[in-house]
Amino acid sequence: MINITVLFLTITISVFCILNMAYAEQGKINPDYSDRLEKATFAGGCFWCMEPPFDKLNGVISTTSGYAGGNEIMPTYEQVSSGRTGHFEAIEIVYDPEKVSYDKLLDVFWKNIDPTQENGQFADIGKQYRTAIFFHDDNQRKLAIASKEQLDKSGIFKKPVATEILPAGKFYPAEDYHQDYYLKNPVRYKYYRFGSGRDHFLNKIWNNK
Repeated sequence: MINITVLFLTITISVFCILNMAYAEQGKINPDYSDRLEKATFAGGCFWCMEPPFDKLNGVISTTSGYAGGNEIMPTYEQVSSGRTGHFEAIEIVYDPEKVSYDKLLDVFWKNIDPTQENGQFADIGKQYRTAIFFHDDNQRKLAIASKEQLDKSGIFKKPVATEILPAGKFYPAEDYHQDYYLKNPVRYKYYRFGSGRDHFLNKIWNNK
């Protein structure tokens, strides 16, 4: 009886190992996968509106709405929305640089904001809605500066780009009900987004470019 049990366990483990190797060869299991993932953090006004354009990109693993750039520890939405904590509404992106470049993320960022607005974004006015790029290393910093300078020189906008470029500090994920808001509450999201004027502005600027 014991021999049968041992044999069964041996066969089971062998099958598992074979399947594991097969999936690894297909790229479905890669022990080094998480080591190559990187983070990007952007503030583009209302974080509900900043998740969808990045979620569509191949190579983006996740987007998380949250708060960046402030001094308050573990801030709540109510505290941040008061404008007194110094935080920006932001999103943190986990991405695979072998599939999507940081330059591509920057391009998507610029095409989903009004980088010339200093006091917020569209209908959302306040310091917490300002735009910013939070760099995680020196390479991101250099790419962000070059991208901003290129946009400024392009003549696409009549006013100078006001988006700040700042070192990434502690990022605090927002409350659960803010995550994937556009999927959880599609009607309310579309109503808010339309009313904010974001899409009207973006279509006017980028439709013919």
